[in-house]
Amino acid sequence: MSSGPEHLNAQLTRIKELSGLSVRALARQAGLSSSSLSRYLTGQLVPPWEAVVALCRVVARDPRPLRAVWVEASKAGAAPSPRRNDLPADLADFTGRETDAALVEELLRTAGAVAIDGMAGVGKTSLAVHVAHRLAPSFPDGGLYLDLHGFTPGQEPLEPSAALGRLLGALGVAHPPAETVERAALWRSELSRRRALVVLDNAVDAEHVRPLLPGAGKSAVLLTSRNRLVSLDGVPPVSLEALPPADAASLFGRAAGVDLTEEEAVAQVLRQCGGLPLALRMAGARLRHRPGWTAAVLAERLRDNAGRFDSVFGMSLQQLDAVQRRMFRLLGVLPGADFDAPVAGALADMTPDRVNAVLEELVDAHLVQEPSPGRYRLHDLIRRYAADIAADEEPQADAAVRRVLSHYLEQATAYDRTLPLPQRKETVPGDPAKAMAWFDTEYANLVACFDTAARLGADEVVAELPQAMRVWFLRHRGTDDQVRLLEAAAAAAERLGRSRQRASLLVDLGFARAAAGRLAEALAAYELAGQSGSDDDELAGALALRTGFVRRDLGDLEAAQAQFRLARTLFEKTGHRSGQSQALAFDGWVTLHLGRRGEAAELARASLALAEGPARMTGLVTLGVALAPDDPAESLQALHEALRLTEVQHNKAWCHNYLGVALRVMGSLDEALEHHRRAFELLEPLAEAQLEIDFLPTYAETCRAAGRHDEALALHERTIELARRLGRPRDEERAREAYQAIVGAVPAGDHGTDSRFRS
Repeated sequence: MSSGPEHLNAQLTRIKELSGLSVRALARQAGLSSSSLSRYLTGQLVPPWEAVVALCRVVARDPRPLRAVWVEASKAGAAPSPRRNDLPADLADFTGRETDAALVEELLRTAGAVAIDGMAGVGKTSLAVHVAHRLAPSFPDGGLYLDLHGFTPGQEPLEPSAALGRLLGALGVAHPPAETVERAALWRSELSRRRALVVLDNAVDAEHVRPLLPGAGKSAVLLTSRNRLVSLDGVPPVSLEALPPADAASLFGRAAGVDLTEEEAVAQVLRQCGGLPLALRMAGARLRHRPGWTAAVLAERLRDNAGRFDSVFGMSLQQLDAVQRRMFRLLGVLPGADFDAPVAGALADMTPDRVNAVLEELVDAHLVQEPSPGRYRLHDLIRRYAADIAADEEPQADAAVRRVLSHYLEQATAYDRTLPLPQRKETVPGDPAKAMAWFDTEYANLVACFDTAARLGADEVVAELPQAMRVWFLRHRGTDDQVRLLEAAAAAAERLGRSRQRASLLVDLGFARAAAGRLAEALAAYELAGQSGSDDDELAGALALRTGFVRRDLGDLEAAQAQFRLARTLFEKTGHRSGQSQALAFDGWVTLHLGRRGEAAELARASLALAEGPARMTGLVTLGVALAPDDPAESLQALHEALRLTEVQHNKAWCHNYLGVALRVMGSLDEALEHHRRAFELLEPLAEAQLEIDFLPTYAETCRAAGRHDEALALHERTIELARRLGRPRDEERAREAYQAIVGAVPAGDHGTDSRFRS
């Protein structure tokens, strides 16, 4: 007998069959996100009961008989999404705030959102993180944390589009849409199927966080800001004041680690600290590190300083030796949000054993935070204080920052070389998973270092860092950051007089623009690369290959074929087997779409003779589709082998889509439709505009062949919409012609080619 989830999955699949709709169309009618519906249908997620009711309503079916099946499935559970927990560590000495914490918890339960506001240092982040840890059992899908840097010295606030990109990345969405509105919609959709708690720290104002708020569902959001976010509808504010005297005394005593009996002296210290937790912890740490001192001595020393914050920070600084003080002030000018010990060592030009000891002292003095083991950061107030001291006392601050830039560039280059790349002849030994994890962790800091290098005029770093992130960007391609970095890097290479490097960067820039669907801009970058005057045949081969991709996507197949054949000739001159294989494979692909199946199959076989591993994918797919009418067995063998070899999700989607095309040619229409659907399920979270506009016509043609005319029309409508948005008039025209052909109940014209391979 089927288990709970499997039984429910079978029932939901039956509902979908009864509807006769695609996943996207069924989701639209049921008021669900198509990505969530895909997960319900594949058993990855047990839907909420409301979603089951909505699906039954679409097919006019009574949902009540499914209630017992749904309950059984809910108890058994589905394949769970990995629990995400980005929250910083809770403070061990968190003190007071019982009333505030209770109010925040209650509002999260009832309203699903809270905005904590208050002055700098009052403990907004500490309270938010403390509450988030206390409520963790209520949010089984985990906790997400993002610092929006609304008030971080030397750093611009994180724009909503970039913030959404990072939040979606935390949920496994590798390629979010380009537009902020679309990212926000996808973010709400992804959260709607989860029960997660999101902490958005340091917002500038209401507009800064409005696009980041969750929609319907059981997830919740906790905001912090120095400003009251009163214009956010449905987000009640909780304003923090300084700690009352009793709580302030308790926190100070815990930080000091002693029993404080000198009431008047303690009261003086508390007044100097203004009831701010940050200042209280630092003052207590100062007393703890001076066993011979009394509270009265501390109060006297604090009175000798003019400013309240400077007095507390200055007292903490006085407990450090010269090396520790230098490290502290240099941390004020460090690019990025957080750092590890090697970065701090590069900053201060310090040996690893010494830097760890120094960081421990700074953590003990509450001048540096350690939100997770081995990762450090400074509170914004303390960072400002450290930066001010560095401006006065550290004439070599720029040199220290440049050491950090060099450190990040060296690390990125070393990790990048361990990662496979189609045009790379060989990689160096290393753990690719570790390398990708490093890039994931350090990505925001790498971007901050790039911007700092641009500000300092460090063109060497500006030109080289994006190339050291090439493989990471290949998996997160077409992002705003990638395009921006590559544009600046190409300009830096030009200033350095490096024509070859500039051309290479322009080739990468063109690829990034093409991945975002900006084909005319991609061609412009490639044309600039071709004008570089470089006589590097290997680079020229890569340029011809990438130009061929864009010509192919624009529908100019003859021009694409000419570029692929030029690339093959250039790669043959350099002995670059992988490049030759790619050029042959894509030559075969366009030859297939020009209607010459036999020639396409021969080109694909020649490609496969040179390729190894995942690089065989394009040749196998080309061969499989070319052989579909005449040799179904070999066709399916090649296509399934291609699918087995793929490691990247967008490649898996490509293989499934063209398995659907081949199966349509063979007459296996139901099976073909399943592969098309699977392709779009994989494509859904990637927001790959170029692949979507490639897949839609092939899926529509299979729907038309299967007599599913409404689905085919909906797919053509989507193609028209997407082509118009991307500025692709030829794709729009073809989709309109296919649409009218269905409406007129006459076969669509094949434009002189075999219509079974139309794409």
